Amino acid sequence: MDRYIIRGGNPLAGEVTIGGAKNAALGILAAAIMTDEPVRIENMPKVTDTEILLKAAEGIGTKVTHEDRHTVIMDSSHLQSTFIDDEYMKKIRASYYLVGALLGRDKKAEVPLPGGCNIGVRGIDQHIKGFKALGAKVDILHGCICAEAKDLRGAHIFFDKVSVGATINVMLAASLASGRTIIENAAKEPHVVDIANFLNSMGANIRGAGTDVIRIRGVEKLHGTDYAIIPDQIEAGTYMAAAAACHGDVTIKNVIPKHLECITAKLAEIGCQITEFDDAVQVTSYDPLTSTQIRTLPYPGFPTDMQPQMTVALGLAQGISIVTEGIFDNRFKYVDELVRMGASIKVENNMALITGVSKYTGTDITAPDLRAGAALVIAGLAAEGETTVDDTSYVERGYEDFDGKLRELGADIEKVSDGWSAERARLKLVN
Repeated sequence: MDRYIIRGGNPLAGEVTIGGAKNAALGILAAAIMTDEPVRIENMPKVTDTEILLKAAEGIGTKVTHEDRHTVIMDSSHLQSTFIDDEYMKKIRASYYLVGALLGRDKKAEVPLPGGCNIGVRGIDQHIKGFKALGAKVDILHGCICAEAKDLRGAHIFFDKVSVGATINVMLAASLASGRTIIENAAKEPHVVDIANFLNSMGANIRGAGTDVIRIRGVEKLHGTDYAIIPDQIEAGTYMAAAAACHGDVTIKNVIPKHLECITAKLAEIGCQITEFDDAVQVTSYDPLTSTQIRTLPYPGFPTDMQPQMTVALGLAQGISIVTEGIFDNRFKYVDELVRMGASIKVENNMALITGVSKYTGTDITAPDLRAGAALVIAGLAAEGETTVDDTSYVERGYEDFDGKLRELGADIEKVSDGWSAERARLKLVN
């Protein structure tokens, strides 16, 4: 099992460049198989989730060419199957996007039920509702989502709750359905807009992405395109929270400041100085942090994927903070690990009551999921002494070269994979 060895206490300073948005990339990779023409995608994050999805696409006949580290060309002109038979697909949530993509393209899909982080109930009922409204028959058989339709027809769909995944999935299928589809109570996240823009660049006719009503006029076919993925809002926010918790001065480059407004507002509330540029944000945290209240909500509210990182920072803020999780029902699993580092946090149902402490102290902890893993790394960076964070595979699902980027900011962190390497890392960090 890989782990991070961290010697905390160093303020972070310098510049870090943000990669492509993982959540946008996963939907875009699925959409890329909906045409027989080559698709070139730039700013592709090289993380575990995208690599798994690319392997799954190759498994059904897509030719994948890596032009460089962050550019891929996908050619699905010889797609051989609509059945995804890949054990790894069960480990990522975005496997279900292949249902919408294949259903739109070939009117048939059989994809393993999604896996990913265990952060609470994330049902696919709204996905199924949308597919059925378009005319598909959907069953759950042998651990797979099986969807099939003679024809897909546009429909008026109202989601019972805001769902990013269902919005994207139905948008994929409806792009190649006959007639007009209207999606109401749609998710408005930046990556929903990016996937809609990608589909439009392939010849789709989608309007209203970024609002709660999306209108889609189905087209007969999609064509190839050349597209660059937007920067990752959550990766950027993670380094912003790290700068706050470690009392640093960090400039986060290659971002869209508009996408970060809910995060910058909270950081400013707790005492950070924020400077925005055209494509960068500087976070300076020299003064003691102060308490605040946060409730996670669908975009443009505070993102659930930033809740653990901000909780770590608030654990070091003066006063009492309250963090309410409004999206998932099991997203505070990391708190027990944080308490072992000296945090004073009490969780009841979906709310965390945080009494700020003067410091964290290093110990051995385990990452329970992707964003919590990144948050615990931040805690280790801010802590006194040495911290070991086990199971880095979670973090690598969504962050490219996380430890390398942190080292460039002055962090003492190294990833190791066995006992000998761990001991060598400890000696290196101590010396």
